[in-house]
Amino acid sequence: MAPESLNAKKRSLRSYIWDTWDKSPEERKFLGKLDACLLTYAALSYFSKYLDQQNVTNAYVSGMKEDLNLHGNEYNYITTAWTCGYVIGQIPSNLLITRIRPSLWIPTMEIIWSILTMLLSTSKNFSHICALRFFVGLAESTFYPAIQYVIGSWYRPEELAKRACIFHTASAIGPMFSGFLQTAAYNGLNGVHGLAGWRWLFIIDGIITIPIALLGYLIMPDLPHNTKPSIFYTEHQLLLARKRMDEIGRKPPTKFTKTKVLGFFKTWHLYTLVPLYVLFNNGNGPTNSMIFWFKSFNTTSHTKYTVGQINCYPLGINVVQVITTLVYAWWSDAIEKRWPPMLFAGTWNIIVCIVLAATPLYTHIARRWAFYYMTSVGGGLSGLILAWANELTSSDNEKRSFVVACCNTFAYTVQAWLPILIFPQVEQPRVFKGNVTTACISFGMICAALATLYFQNRDAKRARQGMEEGSTSDIGRSNSLTSQVEKDNDDE
Repeated sequence: MAPESLNAKKRSLRSYIWDTWDKSPEERKFLGKLDACLLTYAALSYFSKYLDQQNVTNAYVSGMKEDLNLHGNEYNYITTAWTCGYVIGQIPSNLLITRIRPSLWIPTMEIIWSILTMLLSTSKNFSHICALRFFVGLAESTFYPAIQYVIGSWYRPEELAKRACIFHTASAIGPMFSGFLQTAAYNGLNGVHGLAGWRWLFIIDGIITIPIALLGYLIMPDLPHNTKPSIFYTEHQLLLARKRMDEIGRKPPTKFTKTKVLGFFKTWHLYTLVPLYVLFNNGNGPTNSMIFWFKSFNTTSHTKYTVGQINCYPLGINVVQVITTLVYAWWSDAIEKRWPPMLFAGTWNIIVCIVLAATPLYTHIARRWAFYYMTSVGGGLSGLILAWANELTSSDNEKRSFVVACCNTFAYTVQAWLPILIFPQVEQPRVFKGNVTTACISFGMICAALATLYFQNRDAKRARQGMEEGSTSDIGRSNSLTSQVEKDNDDE
């Protein structure tokens, strides 16, 4: 938590349920409008992004593999193509939105990725689908770090984690809906107009995304310093928004200079927050194994699980992620600390991965099913880590944007190659080394969280000492001035 929160006023009990209940009517009305606009658009867009991100997995097990004659680790390479595009675009995009209005940039890129998603339905071979997935990833790279940066530009510490995590639950709901969509497309549209069900999934996902993007042009706010009065916000409310950020030391954009840019690399924030996010993001690998586990029960002569069941049964993983994400958010905002849920989730994930690695695939089916459902207990930490990054870098807007983007960029840089090594398609669903490695990654995440906490506390201690020394110096100067006045009086 940022040092400024140390002097926060005492909160009422009802504010722990929902933070606006403890605020003035004016501030409550403003936050209600902001939540309705920003969080609605963020959640809907993230939902559509995850539809478009997850649909390849659903399509793969629903006929795409056979229709395009995919084999070996080509599924991993398709995923990697998307990841490469996703990595390339994030940092430039996040630095751009400190200068370009987010309400124009983000919805425009969303329209582009929806069109590219629909074009996936025309894929004829492995190379075609890889190329399209690369550009889908490039367009989608603009969304998540940008939204986290924008959310971090409007909300105070007791508000931030809930907002960051509420919209992040769409990352779990999107794949849930994708599973049901693929089942419906396969059962209801397979063969319609000569298109396979998996091709219809890409078309439907793109159609869903376009109206969400158009809504963004209407309701997506910019930043507090450049959002203009509208039907949503009055000039007085925007002044209130700027004052709220001034009070916690969250600075507006300033000019890029060589000194400023070099300063990004001269403090510890980049070197603990980025590894923390990288380790979190790459610690959920076993979640993809369940769908392949169900498919492995089927043989050429016997089908135990239908395509619909294979797509729908793993959705319990996403339900667990939604629940744990919201629990972490309220817990973190209530105690105004980000690290305790990270330690809890990391420890839980270690246990889950060890159990999956140590137990046979086809005995104790119910137990393995339950542990697969728990592979996403750490999936809800993204909002907390980026909320922490927003808070710890509040004093430099451009650095805040850069650090948030770097967290996601380097996380997916590692994700571009790590799953191929530890979760290769040919080893699914056993993936022993993947489960063991993920347990180690979760331990590393715990260590990175503790390192971040150490440096945060160190800086807070130094800030308090500086204030005390400044206060002592002021008192000394005041006493000296008083003595000089008394001396002058005596001389007279």
